[in-house]
Amino acid sequence: MNLRRATAEDAPVCARIVDDWFAATDWMPASPGYDRLEAILRDGFPQREAWVAGDPVQGYLSMKTEDDHIVGLYAAAPGNGVGRVLLTHVKQRRDRLQLRSHTANAAAHRFYAREGFRVVARDLPGDDGIPEILMEWRR
Repeated sequence: MNLRRATAEDAPVCARIVDDWFAATDWMPASPGYDRLEAILRDGFPQREAWVAGDPVQGYLSMKTEDDHIVGLYAAAPGNGVGRVLLTHVKQRRDRLQLRSHTANAAAHRFYAREGFRVVARDLPGDDGIPEILMEWRR
């Protein structure tokens, strides 16, 4: 699968992937909206290490390099290997990664556990008011 650095021009397709995830996730409050998501990604991609997978884009991963913290990993069709490809790519370059995940997101927790992540903190307040867990991977 083709991987490349994400650019601001990838924001529209990546915002669509996230907005669709909001719509398909019953425990998640309403999406902030496609336009807001696109603006967040357009501004954020140049400031972070961000990767897209596929041509056309099928998913993306965005992270803060200063603390090796993944802030977003989304795939257009979860379960098709895109997330694993993106995660494997960034794991090859680091000895440690962290991420936060909504407590209710059991499918994501199973995925990250299969990829070697362990829960290191629970019941953290999320920016959106939904409790989160902190997960960590170490080489």
